[in-house]
Amino acid sequence: MIRAGIVVTGTEVLTGRISDKNGPWVSEQLAAHGVEVAHILIVGDRPEDLEAALRFMAAEGMDLIVTSGGLGPTADDLTAEVVARFSGRELVLDEEMLEKIAEILRGFAKRFRLDEAAVLEANRKQAMVPAGSVALDPEGTAPGLVVPAGEQVVIVLPGPPRELQPMWTAALEAEPVREVLARSTPLRAYTLRMFGAPESEIAKSLREIEGDGVDLAAVEITTCLRKGEIEIDVRYRDEAAAVADKVREGLVGRHRRETFSLDGETIDTQVAALLRGHKLGLAESCSGGLLAARITDLPGASDYLNGSVVSYSNAAKAELLGVDPGLIEAKGAVSPEVAEAMAIGAMERFDADVAVSITGIAGPDGGSEEKPVGYVCFNARLGDGTVIARDPVIPGKRADVRERSALIGMHLLRNLLSGSEPPL
Repeated sequence: MIRAGIVVTGTEVLTGRISDKNGPWVSEQLAAHGVEVAHILIVGDRPEDLEAALRFMAAEGMDLIVTSGGLGPTADDLTAEVVARFSGRELVLDEEMLEKIAEILRGFAKRFRLDEAAVLEANRKQAMVPAGSVALDPEGTAPGLVVPAGEQVVIVLPGPPRELQPMWTAALEAEPVREVLARSTPLRAYTLRMFGAPESEIAKSLREIEGDGVDLAAVEITTCLRKGEIEIDVRYRDEAAAVADKVREGLVGRHRRETFSLDGETIDTQVAALLRGHKLGLAESCSGGLLAARITDLPGASDYLNGSVVSYSNAAKAELLGVDPGLIEAKGAVSPEVAEAMAIGAMERFDADVAVSITGIAGPDGGSEEKPVGYVCFNARLGDGTVIARDPVIPGKRADVRERSALIGMHLLRNLLSGSEPPL
């Protein structure tokens, strides 16, 4: 089994000013080549910390080490120098790379009317590479490196994702990396997505599956609650394919109503496909347009979304959606009856054949014993009179209630259009 470690450099990442996008992305790419990522470390712009991270990876037996960041022209860009020392190789000037960098910088200096000679001199250090390494053409001005280092191969990549990701292909084609990857075995994977099933129930189901004689140790199962949905990733080698199949069968069999995706497809993509050929009208109160935002996140939404109203006030519900003020007075703005009237109003005003309404109490104030904070009413309906109405109490703070209200709206749309039974 080929194993890898990733070292992300940058004090701004370590302090949280910038979130790490490179570590997870590189990990996903390596997994596609059958490489198991054992560690992702984040270190500041201190050479001793980077070198310590590299030595840790070597001590842990990593075959590949991938670094990101620290390849610029400034004093704190020291990754090439540290990797050279780690690999026992001298830093030498790569004349060919120097000319490539110079060509890029000449245009930059001319465009911004800078001193060309000064710019070139300031960036000369980027052409210093460990002797015997493979230099990767820059996507910005910083070249990448593939450096043999004893039993390890170190791939050195720039920090900005827009530079790192295009350079990745070239790194894989470098001979030292190809030799390592040739020893890897394919890693298969699938992703199940569920809605309405708590993590504790998934854990219980996995224990039951194991109790039925399925060797779960043969596969890698990751369960994650992600924005109100359960995402279950199962990774396995070819020899464990039968076990992976039994895990999928066991989970889906126990959570058929809650399972909405067998192949990792998102609810957003599914709803977009189901809405084709329909016209949708939305009426939102507590979610403040978050459902409409999710619908319009994907291109092509103009083909099926006719319109949306954020009817936050009672007056807006009456004036924009035709909700009877007497109904609001009698039942309350947050009630199944008003949610129904909002959905009917959205369908009529937007000439739609599908409508969803949301009205609720996002908090932190406004709740009561009868209608606590998190109480949200939904009404999803078709023009033929088919209706799904729900009024759950959604846990969490204000942002959680609003975000999950939009998510529930998406799932009710899927259930309505596919004719499936909601788990709620």
